[in-house]
Amino acid sequence: MASYRAVCPLDCPDTCGLRVEINRGRVTKVSGDPEHPYTRGFICAKMRHYPELLYSRERILTPLKRSGPKGSGLFTPISWAEALQTIAGRWQEIIDHYGPAAILPYSYAGVMGLLQRNAGHAFFHRLGAAELLRTICSPAAEAGWQQVLGQTWGTDPETVVDADLVIIWGMNPASTSIHFLSLVQQARQRGARLIVIDAYRTRTAAIADEVILVRPGSDAALALGMMQVLAAGDLVDRGFIAAHVGGYEELCTQVLPAYSPARAAALTGVPAATIIALARAYSCARAPFIRIGHGFSRHRQGGMAARLIASLPALVGAYGKHGGGALQNSGSGSAVKLDVLTRPDLRQRPVRAIKMVQLGRALTEALAPPVMGLYVYHSNPATVAPDQNRVLAGLRREDLFTMVHERFLTDTALYADLILPATFSLEQDDLYRSYGQYYLQRSPAILPPAGEAKSNWQTFCLLAQTLGFSEDIFRRSEAEMVDLLIREIPLEQAGREALAAGRPVKLKPAPGFATSTGKIELTAAAAGLPGCEAKDDAGLAERYPFYLLPAPAHFALNSNFGQVADLRDREGGPHMLLNPEDCQQKGLVEGALAAVYNQRGCCLLRVKMSKDVPAGIAVAPGVWWRQHSPGGGNINSVVGDELADLGGGSTFYDHRVAIRPL
Repeated sequence: MASYRAVCPLDCPDTCGLRVEINRGRVTKVSGDPEHPYTRGFICAKMRHYPELLYSRERILTPLKRSGPKGSGLFTPISWAEALQTIAGRWQEIIDHYGPAAILPYSYAGVMGLLQRNAGHAFFHRLGAAELLRTICSPAAEAGWQQVLGQTWGTDPETVVDADLVIIWGMNPASTSIHFLSLVQQARQRGARLIVIDAYRTRTAAIADEVILVRPGSDAALALGMMQVLAAGDLVDRGFIAAHVGGYEELCTQVLPAYSPARAAALTGVPAATIIALARAYSCARAPFIRIGHGFSRHRQGGMAARLIASLPALVGAYGKHGGGALQNSGSGSAVKLDVLTRPDLRQRPVRAIKMVQLGRALTEALAPPVMGLYVYHSNPATVAPDQNRVLAGLRREDLFTMVHERFLTDTALYADLILPATFSLEQDDLYRSYGQYYLQRSPAILPPAGEAKSNWQTFCLLAQTLGFSEDIFRRSEAEMVDLLIREIPLEQAGREALAAGRPVKLKPAPGFATSTGKIELTAAAAGLPGCEAKDDAGLAERYPFYLLPAPAHFALNSNFGQVADLRDREGGPHMLLNPEDCQQKGLVEGALAAVYNQRGCCLLRVKMSKDVPAGIAVAPGVWWRQHSPGGGNINSVVGDELADLGGGSTFYDHRVAIRPL
């Protein structure tokens, strides 16, 4: 039996170091790497099922060509040679009639390795395809952060053990970042206080010293109420502000007077006394740490909320205190020069850009040129994209040539014209960074690809050669590309050698604040705060009285692990959490299916009563495959594709529904 280092490839801020045990060429166990400085030897329940996925009988191991209606799941095996020639031929027809911008790539975070996640960029730049704006997750939060702090990296999460007050705002790390929560527990053992701010009582709230429930969409108003208390009571760090903050006086004179604790209480549902006490506790803390989640940013006012929460540490000088500050995203991606991989220089002319959260519109509206070719890789838009009914209508188009590179017959793969078999992370080379901590790690292939599976990089190189692309990049191996990325990282020689050998290496942020002025910029607040308050159309709220929160599942990650029956059972199947009083008023019965609907569509969810959820809110954990959803539609049937205020982000958490018993 042999043991190898590897890295979890999934869309999680922890980016765990793994130990993979192989006996006679077969993976027998996946566990945490005890030598990884951040993840320290333990992993979530999901990744322990990785061998089950690797060796699943449902895995796609050969190219497949559709032999029945779209969505039927009827396919015939073909060779790679036939598949590549078919793709090249169909794409050439599209290019001849409509131009290359009629071809759209669609990918996101099914694999987080820097090589495999970005493997298609150079190819599609060279092809001249439409550009996909990958804004489905956290761009509003990132844009809000950048308005205040520019490209400044977030506070090192490992320093949270030295905080004396931790605020987890709009995040449930008990399900989504267990290693950060472990560090928070260490801080609590040293005397720190934990406050959780969220719209309902999550698993993380269960271990908090205090839980503050905020009305969905009103997080910006809560932050402003705290700021008003801090400024009015002179509870700020004037020395830090004078040295490192711009725009504080404008904020105080032009914005904060309108957000008294009483007004903030009316907007948020948080009592004024609680807002005052929270602000005072924050100002008195020696080193307060705020972990900023992404949930509240998936809202019409999400970018503004992130911007204001990121501003709070500047007022009390927490960004200058060890153990204090805020973390929204590590920001470490800026340390890796991806242009050597993505090759934007290969784009011969400007192309149109299509927002990934509005795929349904792109596939069904009269664009010029229309989208005639769709290439999906490490994503499952039929499950995860908003406005699901429009997405499906587009995927059903007979004139749309859809290519899917996949490992299983996902909801999206069912609509493919061609499917190419994909590798797992243990079967491909890659380099990983984290968006929740500061370690880089190489993860080489430790298994041969199963069947005829090929990685993203290998597949795009084959396509490039089939289309006659002559650029040298399309003839490089995965190992060569990873080496090239490592050479571009600013590391000392010892760190570079450790990274090349597969050991985790910690990146160090540059000192100071990476803004144009070198200061934390609150100046933009002087222009006012349009859209900082949650607003609902009165008629819409009357027709659809429940505020919908499609929260992360505990035993799944987006649509990953939907193949694993044990994890589906542990999660409890497609369900929603409702306050018992709401259930009584609507005649909803524990364990029974109910219809969740609005103007966009309908899905069926099983009712679970929970006093952890305030009245008027429906919490729907998980993005369930349509194949496993009663009625064939999941929560995205009722979620729209409107955009957030900043960054072109999604608004998954900004929709209303009605609920009725079946």
